[in-house]
Amino acid sequence: MFTRETNLSILSSPIYKYHLQGIFTSSSFSLNIPLFKKFFALKLQVKKGNPKNQTKEYKKMFFHIVLERNMQLHPRHFGRNLRENLVAKLMKDVEGTCSGRHGFVVAITGIESIGKGLIRDGTGFVTFPVKYQCVVFRPFKGEILEAVVTMVNKMGFFAEAGPVQIFVSNHLIPDDMEFQSGDMPNYTTSDGSVKIQKDSEVRLKIIGTRVDATEIFCIGTIKDDFLGVINDPATA
Repeated sequence: MFTRETNLSILSSPIYKYHLQGIFTSSSFSLNIPLFKKFFALKLQVKKGNPKNQTKEYKKMFFHIVLERNMQLHPRHFGRNLRENLVAKLMKDVEGTCSGRHGFVVAITGIESIGKGLIRDGTGFVTFPVKYQCVVFRPFKGEILEAVVTMVNKMGFFAEAGPVQIFVSNHLIPDDMEFQSGDMPNYTTSDGSVKIQKDSEVRLKIIGTRVDATEIFCIGTIKDDFLGVINDPATA
């Protein structure tokens, strides 16, 4: 399913939701489809494997990979629902987190194996090795994203595309846009027809990334063809 181009309408279909739920008994387990429709392109290409091993030609932002994690479970969660409790804790601890090596964990899609538990001396906690499948999001240089502006100042503006924070310097904003200070700082064209301010939706291009252990920060530009404001809240 994940080795070919996937449309978000497929991701929201009952068949795909059933696949995502898999062994899970919780009916609340599902992807936040509206969030992805808002921030990301309608077509994604999800490839299996480590994103760091992808060739430049095939680099995309979403990947379906297998990860491992040692999960500690309190004795109060033991019993016939131990597996469900372990999976629920895994989802709570992992989904929405960021790894500099793999990217942002969007959703857990399945459990491959749960190993034998190891009792930790003096605590009563048990550690279980869990191998799970998940969809991760890792932005690359050259990708086009739609983002929401969160802050504007004379140095440029910050925007968010889902979990990713992007900074666009004033040097990477079109020359005909000037900074306007005030209660609502913004960049406005000389004729006033286009304005970038907080909550504006913009289409931008990633030109650089900085990867830390728990964070991925991007530098973007709107100084190119077909980039810029796509929705101005002031005119909505």
